[in-house]
Amino acid sequence: MNKTINSILAGIGFMILGFAGLSEAQTMNKQSLNARQQAIVPIAAFTAKGDLERLKTALNEGLDAGMTVNEIKEVLVQMYAYTGFPRSLSGLNTFIAVLDERAKKGIEDEIGKDASPLPADKTVRELGTAIQTGLVGRPVSGPVYDFAPVIDRFLKEHLFGDIFGRDILGFQERELATVAALAALPAEAQLRSHLNVSMNTGLSEAQMRQFVSVLGGKVGQDEAERAGRLLEIVLKSRPAAAGK
Repeated sequence: MNKTINSILAGIGFMILGFAGLSEAQTMNKQSLNARQQAIVPIAAFTAKGDLERLKTALNEGLDAGMTVNEIKEVLVQMYAYTGFPRSLSGLNTFIAVLDERAKKGIEDEIGKDASPLPADKTVRELGTAIQTGLVGRPVSGPVYDFAPVIDRFLKEHLFGDIFGRDILGFQERELATVAALAALPAEAQLRSHLNVSMNTGLSEAQMRQFVSVLGGKVGQDEAERAGRLLEIVLKSRPAAAGK
């Protein structure tokens, strides 16, 4: 199994940089988030908060920024892993209402691509372990996983295998959605961890500072202060050249 995971890791570099269409522009400009990446932030945050009225606005803005229907659906589906099924389902129902309203106005939104099948020659455990290891930068272990081994299996197989393995969104976009949701909940320990993982995907310091700015402008100052404070801790803990 270790040989299989190593072979997956050997080819995972391009995935870490983001293999979905949403990631194309950011690879050319590491100083700013593109419009669609910025749109993910309030969508994820308002889903996590359960603020459906402001979510409606964020969903419209995401579509207007060029996100496809399937990309936004993917953000809303991913949220259940961090915020629970009730928030995710409420977000999806709100999105259905938004699309209905837009259709009545004659707006035709792009559906976008479906997810590619997961690799047939690898188990979801192997795929998820490789993705998690690549994103974090090392194999993940700790007392909590020894205490409750089933949560380790759920993380590797379901979150990182079944969800992060879907290529509708790239890893950068998935991490932006994650940190936005964690800042909104809030969940500081996990937020700090995922701010670091976000930079492991190739997002630069400038882009992460812009994430905090978008969070403040679109969601709230409390959320931005929380994310900004933890980002400074993360930046100090990383090698000086990382993320520049």
